Amino acid sequence: MSIRELTHFIGGTHVAGTSGRFADVFEPSTGEVQARVPLATRAEVEAAIANAEEAQKVWASWNPQKRVRVLMRFVQLAQDNIDELAALLSSEHGKTIPDARGDVQRGLEVIEVCLGAPHLLKGEFTDSAGTGIDVYSMRQPLGVVAGITPFNFPAMIPLWKAGPALASGNAFVLKPSERDPSVPLRLAELFLEAGLPAGVFNVVNGDKESVDVLLEDPRVKAVGFVGSTPIAQYIYETAAKNGKRAQCFGGAKNHAIIMPDADLDQAVDALVGAAFGAAGERCMALSVAVPVGRDTADRLVAKLTERIADLRVGPGTDEKADFGPLVTAAARDRVHGYIAAGVEEGADLVVDGRGFVLDGHENGFFTGPTLFDKVTTDMSIYREEIFGPVLTVVRADDYEHALRLPTDHEYGNGVAIFTRDGDTARDFVRRVEVGMVGVNVPIPVPIAYYTFGGWKASGFGDLNQHGPDAFRFYTKTKTITQRWPSGVKEGDLEGAHVGDTDHFVIPTMD
Repeated sequence: MSIRELTHFIGGTHVAGTSGRFADVFEPSTGEVQARVPLATRAEVEAAIANAEEAQKVWASWNPQKRVRVLMRFVQLAQDNIDELAALLSSEHGKTIPDARGDVQRGLEVIEVCLGAPHLLKGEFTDSAGTGIDVYSMRQPLGVVAGITPFNFPAMIPLWKAGPALASGNAFVLKPSERDPSVPLRLAELFLEAGLPAGVFNVVNGDKESVDVLLEDPRVKAVGFVGSTPIAQYIYETAAKNGKRAQCFGGAKNHAIIMPDADLDQAVDALVGAAFGAAGERCMALSVAVPVGRDTADRLVAKLTERIADLRVGPGTDEKADFGPLVTAAARDRVHGYIAAGVEEGADLVVDGRGFVLDGHENGFFTGPTLFDKVTTDMSIYREEIFGPVLTVVRADDYEHALRLPTDHEYGNGVAIFTRDGDTARDFVRRVEVGMVGVNVPIPVPIAYYTFGGWKASGFGDLNQHGPDAFRFYTKTKTITQRWPSGVKEGDLEGAHVGDTDHFVIPTMD
């Protein structure tokens, strides 16, 4: 296999790296290195920021409708090239082609919502707030903003970040994961082809050195991040210390509560897809099943064991595969380490995926589906995010016990309940301390015109991703109080507070 040399994308063109430092990009199904991606120097990141700063002035001067026409053309171009994007994504990440296509599609759905930017960016107006005085507000772009995005959704999450930022008139600097950077680079090409001015969307590949430049440079006004909780907290704190807005999303430990009255076959189908799809490498994976009562638990584990036996693990190009390999050997080894820890801590290992080997792909980064039963809350496989195809079963004595588990966990990203009882579901939705909740829905990712975000250690910042929150995050509000003196008689100012001169007038609430 010939090894490709990847680049940065700055000022509307591909730019070769100059640092001499590279990261390997693997083909997860075979374990072979397929590309090398340059890791940017401080000077290269600063060049991207400077380029974005100049380009943003032109982009911000365009009216919102003109900007969204570019996004509209981008959506069409991405749809026209979705098979190419999915194949490229699958080859570097390892997820199946249908899963990769969904990755792109969910990103485009957020861009489609951004086509309503002219409405979402409207300010407010109050006529005659005081005598002869009007008050209005306007939303203006921040300037240059940055996105630091993870490997597990190399199309979706960059688009979640970039779409509202661009629609609001900002320039965007993307630092994608070095594990699968080709799709972000291709998205940059498509934005340019759609008519986005050169430099408005830049891609710099790198590691912590690049991240720190984005966090420290005063020209970058806001940073969005998705990844692990320790890094999310570091980025949030560092950005805040440097006077930037920050929107950072971390880890998860998503629970699925299975009530005794649930449709167990539906719950099992949902759990299998949500726990093992994309090899469990997604922050919304259901990794903890919580059956209520011994009978529910025994029946659930029996049905899960039966269904898991039918799962097909294969390369991303296998149209019949339920999921593919993990992204790197290190990711696979980390998952295997958690499985070993679960056994050592005393959990019941019902299905062990560590011995899985795929004929013809013996060097691929595969792990088979794994199921633990009788897991307790003090075990590491319950407390920590595994990020692999591992499902743990924590048995709950009753509904209140089940409700406490996700509420008390340090993460608060997503949760689901399976029940036929509307009163139980309503009570659960209102009381559970988790940011996104599903009722008989296994992965409660909100549709694009609502906002996405977890609570507690799963999210840092006041505003969520996509939906109206994204436009609030990527804009600053300016409020104007105005009076036009012409035609105003002295008596008309009664009821207003006037200072030493008539140039400073504060309206009263009368």
